[in-house]
Amino acid sequence: MSRSASKSRTTKETDISISLLVDGEGNTDCATGLPFFDHMLDQLGRHSGMDLTVHATGDLQIDAHHTVEDTGILLGEVLKAALGTKVGVRRFASLRVPLDEAVVEAVLDLSGRPFLDYQIDSPGEKILGDPPFDPQLMEEFWRAVVTSAGITLHLTLIRGRNTHHIMEASVKAFARALRDAVRIEGTSVPSTKGTL
Repeated sequence: MSRSASKSRTTKETDISISLLVDGEGNTDCATGLPFFDHMLDQLGRHSGMDLTVHATGDLQIDAHHTVEDTGILLGEVLKAALGTKVGVRRFASLRVPLDEAVVEAVLDLSGRPFLDYQIDSPGEKILGDPPFDPQLMEEFWRAVVTSAGITLHLTLIRGRNTHHIMEASVKAFARALRDAVRIEGTSVPSTKGTL
């Protein structure tokens, strides 16, 4: 059975559709009106090995916050639906990923209990682009993803100076850890409760 899901979400602020194939090839098609965020979503799909399509329009004339957060909400919902009962998954994973001078560690648990510990202090400047991207929005993105997906996630900056490198290393670390955590290696749900 294919581990996949597609959903749409429309509010007064955003209109988003996402499809995800967990056991894919890392193919992506991401368009949110935020070039750097599209780049991060592309990295997420490619390095998780999941096929990811994200199409979003939002009130970018006001701020990017709604688009980024709402994309995270829907992505979490789609991931949760695609994983289903999580029978056979490895569940836990951790990984450190470098990008030049930056190193970020991701530790995650497909626990069913949403929790985010975000220990990434970026230098603060916006990432150039049209429009520029505020790196503080990535914390809101991760919080939305873990809340909707029911994931425990710890992201920790080990070292780094370049904001782009730090943000990209965090996405790649999560993606690679997720790829490991969703791998099927058994025939039961890895929990003494019998459910995740």
